[in-house]
Amino acid sequence: MSIEAVSDITSEALFLIIKVSMPVLLVSLCVGLVISIFQTVTSIQEQTLTFVPKIVCVFLALVLLGNWMMNSMVEFMVNLWSGFSQYR
Repeated sequence: MSIEAVSDITSEALFLIIKVSMPVLLVSLCVGLVISIFQTVTSIQEQTLTFVPKIVCVFLALVLLGNWMMNSMVEFMVNLWSGFSQYR
């Protein structure tokens, strides 16, 4: 197995990790930003106010995007395992 092949597999894996995790992280970021703006405008400084909406929105994002996320990871692993004969 050459260094180029290992480098390609590693870069594909890292790109897949970023691609799969980005939607959930963006949902969490946007919800946190909206809640922070709401807290600033209303002068409510309750620390627990941020956690429940974030958890609910991240859970909904995982429910909605979980199938796509799993299919992307399974496709990557199938391609990786099916190419083991080429990696000598």
